[in-house]
Amino acid sequence: MLARNNDTRFMAAAIALSQRGRGRTGENPNVGCIIVKDGLIIGRGWTQPGGRPHAEAMALAQAGTAAKGADIYVTMEPCAHESTRGPTCADLVIEAAPARVVLATLDIDERTRRHGIDRLGDAGISVSVGVLEQQAYRAMAGFFTRMEKGRPHVTLKLAMSLDGCIAMADGSSKWITGDRARAHAHLERARCDAILVGAGTVAADNPGLDVRSPGLENRSPTPIVLGKAEVADHWLKIDEPEAISGLERINWLLVEGGAATATSFLKADLVDRLLLYRAPIIIGGGLPSIADIGLNSLDVTHGQWIRQDRRDLGQDMLEIYERAA
Repeated sequence: MLARNNDTRFMAAAIALSQRGRGRTGENPNVGCIIVKDGLIIGRGWTQPGGRPHAEAMALAQAGTAAKGADIYVTMEPCAHESTRGPTCADLVIEAAPARVVLATLDIDERTRRHGIDRLGDAGISVSVGVLEQQAYRAMAGFFTRMEKGRPHVTLKLAMSLDGCIAMADGSSKWITGDRARAHAHLERARCDAILVGAGTVAADNPGLDVRSPGLENRSPTPIVLGKAEVADHWLKIDEPEAISGLERINWLLVEGGAATATSFLKADLVDRLLLYRAPIIIGGGLPSIADIGLNSLDVTHGQWIRQDRRDLGQDMLEIYERAA
């Protein structure tokens, strides 16, 4: 029982580390790795910007020769396919000679899936799989969504009043939510590769879509506009929601608005996660957050969304929902 509790505790730490790389790893998964010996953490790693070094390489470099006989906790199976960018993580782990490797989940990439753990097993290293698998999957959902569905993982963010309005009738929307909710929204931006708004939002607000939280300014995502709009050269443009499948090196996409864009993504069934910020105000007669998405019956929508979190942000309320499997 003690060993299982320790495995859970250290894997939770590896999953937390993996979030440091979220939105910065390109086509690679944002993996986390912890190396433990005699109950002490001797190495930590997470996938670095651009995808290299991998989490295991970073942690092993930190642990050095002390990794021999240690336990390695990693949120995804170590890569086993050859790359011009560096040695495989499976080979690095074998060279370090740990006592065992504990994994949250297998790699979904067929070039590595099961090849990594088979190579470790052939080298005499004990391997366990499935510790906090669901939590690790959620933490690396951008990579899994791209591999499974051929598109980024999409979070739709809406800031609204209690009666579901995102602006007054004349379009005024600054500010519906308070400082703490807006700060949280900027943290969400920093955790995504790209951020998307509609052409109407560009025309009305000329948004920068950058991250303005102190210390995170360099984490601004790539801005994307849906539709025809005059934007700066560093922006990307797409004509329809389905075109996100053509975005390269983007695992995590944040859709911020406005209502027509939100509706189009929901109607196209392309939203994986909802961020709903609710301010304790009633506008009445304002602009609704969502238009008609073509729903013909209430029966088909029940059970579609599962609430994962709910918290107070000052006077505002944040609710986070994820798409049911």
